[in-house]
Amino acid sequence: MTLPRMRGPDDITAIDAGYVRPQMAAIHLIEHGGRVALVDTGTSHSVPAVLAALAALGHEPGDVEHVILTHVHLDHAGGAGALMRVLPNARLAVHPRGAPHMIDPSKLVTASIVVYGESLYRELYGEILPIDAARVHATAEGEQLSLAGRVLEFWFTPGHAMHHQAIVDHASHTVFTGDTFGLSYREFDTARGAFILPTTTPTQFDPQQLEDSVARIAAYRPRAVHLTHYARVTDVERLATDMIAQVRACAALAQRHADDADRRDRIRAGLRALLLERSREHGCTMSEARFDELLGADLDLNADGLVAWLERSARGRA
Repeated sequence: MTLPRMRGPDDITAIDAGYVRPQMAAIHLIEHGGRVALVDTGTSHSVPAVLAALAALGHEPGDVEHVILTHVHLDHAGGAGALMRVLPNARLAVHPRGAPHMIDPSKLVTASIVVYGESLYRELYGEILPIDAARVHATAEGEQLSLAGRVLEFWFTPGHAMHHQAIVDHASHTVFTGDTFGLSYREFDTARGAFILPTTTPTQFDPQQLEDSVARIAAYRPRAVHLTHYARVTDVERLATDMIAQVRACAALAQRHADDADRRDRIRAGLRALLLERSREHGCTMSEARFDELLGADLDLNADGLVAWLERSARGRA
């Protein structure tokens, strides 16, 4: 299957990672001065798509100078080790909390197999390979990286994960937001533009941190943000307002069901009702079956993340 590739403005191309379904996860390729940076890597299964995109754009693997991870969740970083092996001149830039897991991914592998089982894990992620420590750079808050003179700045943006960073591209006045700025699948686009929803997945979701990170990105007033799920969206001020409102709604929903024996199921049902209503208000006319097909896995993960947040909060009060 030929995966979609979208070359947008500012010499930024979104490469479909081939994760789960088309237009689920993007790898972003930035070109400048004959050099290339990649933001997120997809899984090890994504490597052929990256190499094909490089060739189609007239680049060799040796032109890639930087591989940058927004965070080390496997749909974003699982392919980093395999990709680095075919990019001879690249260095990996990753949040300092994530760097050890890229050098020795054994804990990531073990935890993932526990969650998914061996068979599904291999199907989704393939083999997660270690990266030579000499090729791994742990970033610092506010640090700036040069891509042939094009400045990329790292902002630490917790809320989705403690090891999350956003990358500010000053040349295009846009931001690569990973999962901090939420999910916006193209199937939900309407005449009003993009539809956005937060991702509250386990294990480090924190609503206040996430709200603060979204507000920080919005305050930069970017022309667009580049989401791993999925690609370039504009009208950032509206989307930021929607994101913050939904983060608060998710937290309130979880707290309402904190003491229920079946709280996970009630939280998931409440999330589904909330997002279905908001999507209808946005002008989405897809069937509920299609809605569930596109968002079912995200609803499961978001419910699990909200339960995990409730449990952490309860331990903190004990």
